[in-house]
Amino acid sequence: MRAAPTILHLDMDAFFAAAEQASKPSLRGKPVVVGGLGPRGVVATASYEARRFGVHSAMPMAQARRLAPNAAYLVPRFAFYRAISGQVMELLGRLSPLVEPLSLDEAFVDLEVGGVADDGASARAAGERLRRDILATTGLTGSVGLAGSKMLAKIASEEAKPDGLVLIEPGTERELLGPRSVRIIPGVGPATGEHLRRAGITTVTGVVEAGEDELVRLLGKSHGASLYLLALGHDDRPVVAERDAKSVSVEDTFDVDLHDRLRIRLEVERLAERCVTRLRGSGHSGRTIVLKVRRYDFSTLTRSETLRGPTDDPVVVREAAARLLDLVDTTGGVRLLGVGVSGLADYTQEDLFAQAEAEARAEARTGAPSETDAPDGAAGEAGGAGEAAGASPAVVAAAGGAASSAAAASPADADAPPTATEGVERRWAPGLDVRHVVHGHGWVQGSGVGRVTVRFEEPTSAPGRVRTFAVDDPELEPADPLPLVPGATGTTGVA
Repeated sequence: MRAAPTILHLDMDAFFAAAEQASKPSLRGKPVVVGGLGPRGVVATASYEARRFGVHSAMPMAQARRLAPNAAYLVPRFAFYRAISGQVMELLGRLSPLVEPLSLDEAFVDLEVGGVADDGASARAAGERLRRDILATTGLTGSVGLAGSKMLAKIASEEAKPDGLVLIEPGTERELLGPRSVRIIPGVGPATGEHLRRAGITTVTGVVEAGEDELVRLLGKSHGASLYLLALGHDDRPVVAERDAKSVSVEDTFDVDLHDRLRIRLEVERLAERCVTRLRGSGHSGRTIVLKVRRYDFSTLTRSETLRGPTDDPVVVREAAARLLDLVDTTGGVRLLGVGVSGLADYTQEDLFAQAEAEARAEARTGAPSETDAPDGAAGEAGGAGEAAGASPAVVAAAGGAASSAAAASPADADAPPTATEGVERRWAPGLDVRHVVHGHGWVQGSGVGRVTVRFEEPTSAPGRVRTFAVDDPELEPADPLPLVPGATGTTGVA
C-alpha cells in the first residue's frame, strides 16, 4: 500500500456502445446495445441510455430486446474497437512505462514509475490531463480512479463513472470500504458472496470483524487470508506491464442445438483451425489441447489431452480435438463447442508422428505422396467464417460465424451451399460500415427479404437520411470505419 495515490485505473465509459454512438450521429443520446444478435446472443456492452431500461453486459440478448425493444441492436466491430484502444494505450504509455492492460478499454498505470506523480495533487493533475487527451484523440470519455493500490484505484474508477475522476487518499480506505458489499472485493464472486452471506457476512466491515481465522475456516487458507488483507485495504500487487497469456481458445454458441454427430465433428475441426490461427497470431504454441462442450441441458464438459511437446500444427490440434470429442456423449444435442490450447510456449516441437500419419492418409486417398504444405492449405480453406483470406470487412465482422446461421438449417440443408441472395444478405449485419457510389458512407440499419436499409451519415455529420436497396445492389459495398476525430490516425480499419 503506497503512501501516495499514484496508481491509476482507467475504464472507458460503455466503450463499445460509446464508439458506435460516436460514429453514428443518429444514435447519440439513444439506447444502443452491442453484442451477438442471434437467438442465443449475449450483450457485450449497453449504452447508459439502454442501462436505464435494465440492460447490462452478459445479459441474454433476447432478454435485452424485451426490456428495451426500441434500442439499436448492433454487431460488434472489434477491429474498430482495437484501433481506438491502441490510441488510448499509447496515451497511457506516455504517462509511464508500466501500463497493465486488462482489456481493450481498461488498464492500470504506475504514475510513480513514470515520474509524473508523487503526491495527490500531481496524481490528480495527471489523471485530468489523461481524460482531456483521450477525449481530444478519440472523441470518447473514460473514468479515472487514483489510489495507493490497484484494488482501490479500480473501486475509485467505478465511483467516477461516467466521465469522472475519483481520488482515494491513503489512510481513508477502511472508512470507504467498511459499509460496502463484500462483492466489491476482488475475487469475491457470486458463489463466494453467497457462502459469506450464509455465514452472516455481507459487508466489508463484516469481513474484518469475522477475523482471519474464521475466513480461513470458511474459504480455505489461501482465499480466506487474502480476503482478510484486502478487506483491510492492504493490496501490494504491483502494476505489471507484461501479462503472459495462459491459453488461447475459440468457441461458438449455436442458434439451434446440434444433433448430427458428423456435423458436430466438422464444427470441432473448424474451431480447431480458428484456434491455431489465433495461436500463431499470438506467436505461441501449446502442449495441452482442450475441448469444451455445453450440452442441451446447459451442463458443460471439458476434456483435455497433453502432447509430448508444444505445437502450432493445425493437423495436430484438429486430430487431438477430434479424439477428445470421441470421449463425450453428445446425445440430446449440443448448444456450444469450444477448442483451446494451453501450456503455451514460444517454440514448437513438431509432432512427426501426426504429420506422418496425415501424409500416409493423404497418400492412401490419392495414391501419391501428399505435398508438404497440405496441412497449411487445409487450414486456409477451413479457417471458419470470416477468417479466409480476402474476405470482405463486413463478412468478417458480421455475424457470429457461419456456425450460428448454419445451425438453424435442417440436417438435409446443412451441407447445401447458400443461394446468391443468402450469401449477400449475410454481409449486411446491423451496424457495419458501407459505402454507396452515389450517397457515400453509411451504416447498415437492417436487412431482410432481399433488401438492406442504410443510414448515410459520418461521425462529424448531422444525422443522415435512410435509404433502402436491393441486397445485391452493385453500387453498395462494405467499407472501413471512418475516424471519430478528424485528422486522427489509427482509428480506421477493417470492421
